[in-house]
Amino acid sequence: MLYHLLYPYSDVFFGFNVFRYITFRAAYAAVTALVLCFILGPWLIRKLRHWNVGQQVRREGPPGHYAKEGTPTMGGILLVLAIIVPTLLWADLTSVQIQLAVTVTCALGALGLLDDYLHVVRKQPKGLLGRYKLVVQVGAGLLMGLTILRLSLYGEMTDQTTLPFLKDTFITLGIVYVPFVALVITATSNAVNLADGLDGLAIGMVVPPAAAFGILAYVSGHGEFSAYLNIPFLYGSAELSVFCAALVGAALGFLWFNAHPAEVFMGDTGSLALGGALGAVAVLIKRELLLVIVGGLFVAEVLSVVIQVLVFRTSGRRVFRMAPLHHHYELGNVAESKVVIRFWIISILLALLTLSTVKLQ
Repeated sequence: MLYHLLYPYSDVFFGFNVFRYITFRAAYAAVTALVLCFILGPWLIRKLRHWNVGQQVRREGPPGHYAKEGTPTMGGILLVLAIIVPTLLWADLTSVQIQLAVTVTCALGALGLLDDYLHVVRKQPKGLLGRYKLVVQVGAGLLMGLTILRLSLYGEMTDQTTLPFLKDTFITLGIVYVPFVALVITATSNAVNLADGLDGLAIGMVVPPAAAFGILAYVSGHGEFSAYLNIPFLYGSAELSVFCAALVGAALGFLWFNAHPAEVFMGDTGSLALGGALGAVAVLIKRELLLVIVGGLFVAEVLSVVIQVLVFRTSGRRVFRMAPLHHHYELGNVAESKVVIRFWIISILLALLTLSTVKLQ
């Protein structure tokens, strides 16, 4: 919005010329997101307490979590606002990439909000049934994929994806491109949702991938940088760095209140929106397969659940003390804060590895 309001008058006041620079707008999107969290966070937490919107802890969960009962949840409302508002303020709103990223984030945030409402407010134990959530997640992915194809967003590269570590090597997906996008959006949103189990865990694990994708979006949409790094030039993708910066700022701002001991939980409102945002950016910068590396811990969390269920159903035995993976370590007498910080460290290392794949091509 500010870009459209002020940059056209740069010939009247030269200071408005800074709005042409994506790096400037990305930095201020991050700052705006942080400030929004700091301003709105305490107010929202008070309101959630007043409305008695408290976390319900599963009795079969780790005993140490019983003390978290009643902690305000649905804090993902703050997260979504802190991502979307700065993006609308600082990004070029004519960018199709921005429109798609914002739409997917809002759609999955609304889905999570409905699930939280049914679970916490209406006291329905299972919240929104899984099959209904899956319909919305897949539907959002299908609509995104169809839109990208219809607009032929990147020309002949529209239905292709890149392969990590390999130069000038692409997979043409053809008719499976749209289902592939739906799979990416559904998988990432559910993966972040599964990782949201300890104070500050999921939100801290989102920051390094979001920052890495912001850098990749910028260099992919910059002609000189993409040529130097020998990566495909994706016209318009650089604008996504503003969205990613807002995502990083919102995550850090929310972590201020979500760090142990948490004053608020994000709930499905936040986790589904965050996962959808990461998946959407990965699709729009043609780095879908990099999600396996940059989101390696999220993959591990999902696999731990799948392995636990399959082994238990076939043999009646457990591979992990409890799934997802973070509970396995927690029940192994590793302090919650130590599990969280170690997962953050691994997430940072995976983000650095992800960035290295660009230069290694």
